Amino acid sequence: MPVNYATPAAEQLHPVAGVRLGTAEAGIRKKDRRDLTLLALDAGCTVSGVFTQNRFCAAPVQLCRDHLASGKGIRALVINTGIANAGTGEPGRQAAQATCDAVGALLGIGADQVLPFSTGVILEPLPVDRIKAGLPAAKADLKPDNWLAAAHAIMTTDTVAKAASRTVAVNGKKVTISGVSKGAGMIRPNMATMLGFLATDAGISQALLDQLVRDAADDSFNCITVDGDTSTNDSFVMIASGQSGATFESAADAGWNEVRAAIIAVAVELAQAIVRDGEGATKFITVAVEGGKTGAECRQVGYAIGHSPLVKTAFFASDPNLGRILAAIGYAGIADLDVDGVKVWLDEVLVAELGGRAAAYREEDGARIMKQAEITVRVDLGRGNAAAKIYTCDFSYDYVKINADYRS
Repeated sequence: MPVNYATPAAEQLHPVAGVRLGTAEAGIRKKDRRDLTLLALDAGCTVSGVFTQNRFCAAPVQLCRDHLASGKGIRALVINTGIANAGTGEPGRQAAQATCDAVGALLGIGADQVLPFSTGVILEPLPVDRIKAGLPAAKADLKPDNWLAAAHAIMTTDTVAKAASRTVAVNGKKVTISGVSKGAGMIRPNMATMLGFLATDAGISQALLDQLVRDAADDSFNCITVDGDTSTNDSFVMIASGQSGATFESAADAGWNEVRAAIIAVAVELAQAIVRDGEGATKFITVAVEGGKTGAECRQVGYAIGHSPLVKTAFFASDPNLGRILAAIGYAGIADLDVDGVKVWLDEVLVAELGGRAAAYREEDGARIMKQAEITVRVDLGRGNAAAKIYTCDFSYDYVKINADYRS
């Protein structure tokens, strides 16, 4: 079960004017489940995205980058689950293109105005004929209030659908933001298998949206790890329809800071939901690193702790074997780190300082914290003013079982 997370009810997810969503059963890999999602965008939407840094990036990722760069104006997104269309070479690229061709013909738009996304098993061919056959049903299902259905239809090993929504009032206008994400394993975005889609009815210039999607990713999806594996298909896409009447050309515009903060908050909620639903997760852990020279080195330390199988299994066992955290800090790669200046806390309990165990630390205090479902590891590097947060989970027996049975 996810750690302190429940899927929002359909009525809690607000429609975004200019965006319609539809789902269908295409039988891409498994029968009797909705595995195909179509988003239709009104003319005038601005769209931006960030994608996996894995060099073995999937064919749809390659095509998304090309279509966004073309500047033709994106009018549709198509998402399939079950097959990732990664590690499929030129036939995979042709399959992704054929999917875009089919969506374009169905909606009366250019194929280069379509962004394709796939998630699922790597190294297997995409069944394009099944996608083509399912698209008319997805089109017939297009509705502005279909966010919950879309959240369900993009799942793979997820145990719950992930969605978030909120509104913010700016300049006398109500701005709506809604989004969905999927992912539970192969999670360590570097912009898992991770997909995120977020839409707002604010009007946002292309340059401003391009910067916002990077900033939002850095504060959300680039701060999570389940197992340290960067997927071939990671994608985070942001859509701005402009239909609320609130428009922003630059960061200096009145109300932009409020809209930006609300959008990033939705992205953070979607990203944290992935970790809370991490494969086999029983605990949600925030690694807060402060006192660094740069944010990058703080993140480096945070990920060293969050990736460590020894740290993660200790959390699963509620075992305060906290030397594992010190070891991770030490091998994080900061060559000139003065370990005598480092302090480590579990929640409010000071665990380590002056190069070793804190004088006041008692193992029973550590054990008490380790039994909680949500835990904060705080690290002060004692060498500057920078800070960063990483969100992770524990490793349980179920992580191995889920991934051993993934293709069954």
